[in-house]
Amino acid sequence: MTDLLHKRSAGRMASALAATALLSTLSIPAVRAAGVTITSYGHSALLINGGGRSVLVNPFKAVGCAKGLREPRVNATVTLASSELPDEGARIGGGTYLVKPGSYRVGGLNLEGFAAPHDRVGGRRFGNATIWRWQQGGLSFAHLGGSAAPLSGEDKVLLGRPDVLIIGVGGGGKVYDGKEAAEVVRQLNPRRVIPVQYVSGDAPQGCDQGGVQPFLDAMGGTKVRRVGTTLSLPGTLGDNTVIDVMR
Repeated sequence: MTDLLHKRSAGRMASALAATALLSTLSIPAVRAAGVTITSYGHSALLINGGGRSVLVNPFKAVGCAKGLREPRVNATVTLASSELPDEGARIGGGTYLVKPGSYRVGGLNLEGFAAPHDRVGGRRFGNATIWRWQQGGLSFAHLGGSAAPLSGEDKVLLGRPDVLIIGVGGGGKVYDGKEAAEVVRQLNPRRVIPVQYVSGDAPQGCDQGGVQPFLDAMGGTKVRRVGTTLSLPGTLGDNTVIDVMR
């Protein structure tokens, strides 16, 4: 009788261990699944979720060219700002805020920032912005939302070929215009491009930025997808450049 009870107990234990192992196996893909989900708040603010981390790019106060937009007051693992200007680096969310060039490790993310002129005259008008690169959800990102200067040879080496390039295209005094942004895209050859920092419809008073169409025209022949405010990307992307227009 005792032997029978021991056998039944051992059998139940083996079944429980097998079930636990099966559940663990089934849960691994969900935990390790690559890819990201990106939410756009307009202007140049994006929230990127993936790999168990979240990155908020360029949160803004609703002033200047961002006037009339809803401010992205969201928490994130880290906030990456192009500068401390209120329309591209407002301190309105939670998490670690980064705006200065340097190498950082936050919440398991490795992030690198590089100084770049925020204008077309070597930074003499608006100083320097910070361009960013990092990896998340199996994808490499480059964020050039606050630059207007041509890329230097060193910039190209540091940025490499990003899977996802975030780039301002609206023109004005401190943002690439459509033709300038298209040239940067051709130099970096990213797999996906997310244009930011442009206006839809009439520009707010005092805003010197235009729309996204001049950039799309300059990128003639490149596939364009209008994806709305949310974009999901897998951990592996095709080799050709695709432009994802978010709003």
